[in-house]
Amino acid sequence: MSVDRIESAIKRIEAAMERIDAVRDKAASDGAKASSGSAKVVELVNAHEKLREQVAESLRELDDLLAKLEDEQ
Repeated sequence: MSVDRIESAIKRIEAAMERIDAVRDKAASDGAKASSGSAKVVELVNAHEKLREQVAESLRELDDLLAKLEDEQ
């Protein structure tokens, strides 16, 4: 995979994470208005955080791979 394709993929992932954050924030504020202890909102926030951690780990792995490729050249 070329560096350009990797950078493009990272940008798409980051944009998706920003959209997820926006939806999460809106859901949290809407959930707080409707019911401060909404189990569904808490579940969604937890799922989001888990996915966010997985994406962050994947990005770290990509960074490591890119660094290794740069070192080899």
